[in-house]
Amino acid sequence: MESLNMNYTSLDHDLAIRRFCPARVEEEQGEWEEILNEIEMCSSPTITNPNNNNGTNTPLLEAWEIDEFVDSFINMDEHYDDNNSSSNNNNKDSPPQDDGSPVEVETDVGLVVMPSVEEANHGVDQGLHLVHMLLACAEAVGCRDTQLADSMLNQIWSSVTPYGDSLQRVSYCFANGLKSRLSFLQNNVNTNGTFMNGSMEFSVSLEEKIEAFQLLYQTTPFIALGCMVANEAICQAATNKDYLHIIDLGMEHTLQWPSLIRTLASRQEGSPKQLRITGLIDEDQTLVAELKTSMNSLVEEANSLGVTLKFNLISEQVTPSLFTKEKLDLREEEGEALFFNGFMHLHKYVKESRGSLKSILQSIKKLSPTLFTIVEQDANHNGPFFLGRFLESLHYYSAIFDSLEASLPRNSQQRMKIERHHFAEEIRNIVAFEGPSRIERHERVDQWRRQLGRAGFQVLGLKCLSQARMMLSVYGCDGYTLSTEKGCLLLGWKGRPILLASAWQVNNVHSSS
Repeated sequence: MESLNMNYTSLDHDLAIRRFCPARVEEEQGEWEEILNEIEMCSSPTITNPNNNNGTNTPLLEAWEIDEFVDSFINMDEHYDDNNSSSNNNNKDSPPQDDGSPVEVETDVGLVVMPSVEEANHGVDQGLHLVHMLLACAEAVGCRDTQLADSMLNQIWSSVTPYGDSLQRVSYCFANGLKSRLSFLQNNVNTNGTFMNGSMEFSVSLEEKIEAFQLLYQTTPFIALGCMVANEAICQAATNKDYLHIIDLGMEHTLQWPSLIRTLASRQEGSPKQLRITGLIDEDQTLVAELKTSMNSLVEEANSLGVTLKFNLISEQVTPSLFTKEKLDLREEEGEALFFNGFMHLHKYVKESRGSLKSILQSIKKLSPTLFTIVEQDANHNGPFFLGRFLESLHYYSAIFDSLEASLPRNSQQRMKIERHHFAEEIRNIVAFEGPSRIERHERVDQWRRQLGRAGFQVLGLKCLSQARMMLSVYGCDGYTLSTEKGCLLLGWKGRPILLASAWQVNNVHSSS
């Protein structure tokens, strides 16, 4: 695309974006030795900086890379429409569009006048300026130039709002993430310059998080499709099996299980004699109480359908030592088929290095499960450099916010809750935190395939593509895309991968111990 030159009155763009920053490299090298050995897997380009005597490679952004990234960010609709014009013209089920008039919305901060379409649409130039400012601010934060970063944040606030268009809203979330990281740097840097996580109160309650996740499940296919694919794989693997035991890794909700129970109850060979679900959860007593209430309702529903359902919650830190027959109460001698289910939680076991995840996967493999279903965000938010993670996550969440803009009206309270209480928290964790506190360490599908293969698993091809396409048609919103990649199902928005769903079985010829 044509190179764009912006004249910022109070911002040295070259200084913020392209200068070499040894502090950022030194800051982030320590915890990433294992990843640096696999640096070719990272999506961010690297070049050798001549000012670095050690020859360390660090991601630097060229002008054309910035413009190309911003172009793909701003012109997502045009790129998608070029490839899907015929299907767009034939889609008669799309939700009605706004008429462009300003709308008054009652929010938790009072009455807010939502901008009209013309007012909310900044235009390409203003959108480019905003994204450039975010990238420059991220570079300044990564370089620990707190004065420059603070100055740029003050300029960014005038262009972002949680009540504007999708670009303004996602930028608002990232600006808040940068603000938090900047606050940590200003207040929690010790004498040797090591970055330290500070404690910061989260304004989002557990009840608000649960509500936002349920709304996301109800209004978009991002959660519902993952549940459907995992359940279909479990049901196929459970054919003619009477005793089933599902270990749900990091259980935070029960949305997946009602449809599974109904499907098992209607099996041609008859419902299973017993279904057990064991949830592994963090030591959060409020969450334990919420899950018990939900599971008790599921037990009643299952009984009414002729399925004997029993559940158990194990509330302790997930480590390899937890995966034993005794602690999980496995009953192989009774002919019980064992299933593991990782629903958008496995990435939290990655921690500072992938060694933690590898140990957990190997421990699961030793229990010889019938099937291991995995649903995860398909994104590289676990790279070794902050700026690379920032770029990737900004692109990823911009696609999600764009999909919400197309799916829900501008005055939707549901959309506001989803963005503020769910996605904003994910973004803040990715942008602001480091070390054990950074838990949203999403990986791309090829990385999951590599890690699972090394642990002794092989992918099992999914047989529910037609059901998945049918499910997407129900939402009546053009833009969702489906594809398969080496046995994994990928759900995207306008070609940008968002979610992966897959099923795995133990590779008996693979030896990993």
